[in-house]
Amino acid sequence: MKPWIVVRGAGDLATGVIVRLVNCGFRVLVTECEQPSAIRRQVALSEAVYDGSATVEGVICRRIDKVAEAEVVWAEGAVPLLVDAGADCIETIRPVVVVDAILAKRNLGTHRGMAPITVALGPGFTAGADVDAVIETMRGHDLGRILYTGAAQPNTGVPGLIAGHDLDRVIHAPASGRLRPAFDATGQEIGIGSLVRQGDLLAYIGDTPVIATLDGVVRGLIRADFAVTKGLKIADIDPRIEQKKNCNTISDKARNIAGGVVEAILCLAKQRGITFS
Repeated sequence: MKPWIVVRGAGDLATGVIVRLVNCGFRVLVTECEQPSAIRRQVALSEAVYDGSATVEGVICRRIDKVAEAEVVWAEGAVPLLVDAGADCIETIRPVVVVDAILAKRNLGTHRGMAPITVALGPGFTAGADVDAVIETMRGHDLGRILYTGAAQPNTGVPGLIAGHDLDRVIHAPASGRLRPAFDATGQEIGIGSLVRQGDLLAYIGDTPVIATLDGVVRGLIRADFAVTKGLKIADIDPRIEQKKNCNTISDKARNIAGGVVEAILCLAKQRGITFS
């Protein structure tokens, strides 16, 4: 049996990593929290937590209830996902690689003792101390760069600039409560892939309306009935209308980061004489 790679997190960026690893022939197990809040849900394997299974670009992910089920699910051609926020399963399956792809902007417990190779995405980690390698997640020239010493760029709180928009393309909950869907003039539910104009109704948080901040395509929207707190990121509008066709595919950012993860794993494995057969 090939050794396991454990990926912590299955949001849209983590999903890019998971899909790349699977397609490269690695054996992957995913851990997630009990209520993941991904907004780019159509390209987030974390949806398997709620629906039992999720598929992104042909890679199937299936929720399991215990570690013992992982081998069977993998043999059936799916990636096993375990609700295990603390990644306690690592003690049982002893993976050769742990990838922290939670993107919490801080370290939620990943350390070099978890596996022979440890990789983390984004700020909150120091390569050579917390983990073996850190992958830069900030848009720009260094996106996807591997750091074997030092840390990624700190979180600025400002989304990457796309077609002249940054802060206004990400929408945060105006109130606390459960998200309710909204409908357009034709009676169709507003969702991922919908075209909206600035000022349009996107959804409700309880009875509080959520309003579109610019013209564009809804690239991400949190699940209906999800209990949000005021200020939580709940939607993402892409001002590039032509990107409507890409709402169901892994983003350029995720693919870039995934490439960095695979390269880091292979480089570290070569240095340490680790094989995956």
